[in-house]
Amino acid sequence: MRLLICLLVLISTSLHGQKSSTYTIRTIAFYNVENLFDTVNDSLTFDDDRTPEGSYHWTEERYNVKVSQISKVLSKIGEETSKTSPDVIGLCEVENRKVVEDLVQHPNLLEKDYGIVHFDSPDGRGIDVALLFKKESFLPTSFKSHRLLLFDDMGERVYTRDQLVVGGTMDQEEVYFIVNHWPSRRGGTAASSPKRVRAALLNKRIIDSIRTINWMAKVISMGDLNDDPTDKSLTKILKTKGKPQQLDSLDLFNPMEKLYRKGIGSLAYRDKWNLFDQFFMTSNLINADKTELTFWKAGIYSPSFLRTQKGKYKGYPIRTYSGGSYTGGYSDHFPSYIFLIKQSNPQ
Repeated sequence: MRLLICLLVLISTSLHGQKSSTYTIRTIAFYNVENLFDTVNDSLTFDDDRTPEGSYHWTEERYNVKVSQISKVLSKIGEETSKTSPDVIGLCEVENRKVVEDLVQHPNLLEKDYGIVHFDSPDGRGIDVALLFKKESFLPTSFKSHRLLLFDDMGERVYTRDQLVVGGTMDQEEVYFIVNHWPSRRGGTAASSPKRVRAALLNKRIIDSIRTINWMAKVISMGDLNDDPTDKSLTKILKTKGKPQQLDSLDLFNPMEKLYRKGIGSLAYRDKWNLFDQFFMTSNLINADKTELTFWKAGIYSPSFLRTQKGKYKGYPIRTYSGGSYTGGYSDHFPSYIFLIKQSNPQ
């Protein structure tokens, strides 16, 4: 009950003498935590470099620092507006369930009472996606891991991350969250693009299947897509649109497109900002009826403590490793987030 009270924020809508309305704010966040590995060598994956004896000298001390820092970031996303940590968090680049459990059990997050949904993916490096949820905010009723099947030019299987789908109830409404980590740009943007197109096609099939079962279900897809909001995988395959006035009932809304066109990014490479860490959603989250869960706004969480303060990479995210050297930072990505609102006292 205390948490619910904290989430009730007064947003002034005093028009023509009306009383202000009370809204519940839900923060949905996503964070690529950059290789959150434990220190144990898993014989089934290529994690040898991230062990105490490996090239990165990944020790228990460094692991504990990483868990502390990532949990700190997660606790603060959206805090200035909602006065609490996110209600739902998508993660990528986590090695296994244990590292996710270490995050939610850290003192920075322990009192938030997060639940976990996680499946092992077949990715060669052993990295997975996961979903955290506050048990007071979201009640999962279904979860499934969807395999992305990819093959190289020789017909050999390319192992990558699954797409995680979690359905449930938030504020008496049916909501589905999809967590993604699409194939990287290794080998070049153009050459690797077909892999991300395949990932987009899988995402589209998932969303279509959900809406076939329940047309009114609200679907939010999030993740590190390794593509920008204006790339083919989003605009041509998923047919996302960046302006609410362009939407029809079948379209998907991508609020990150507006940010990207303003030059805002979630990671930087060779003096260029990309916005790979995205959200897109079904159009029924964009409506004027605030008595239902409604998209409010999106952002990139990039406070000064997450930014490099000087030198060649000034303004970039502070990484855990830079050029192979340990720097003790957070991640090479900034987290992204959206706010959903719902009117609590309809006039």
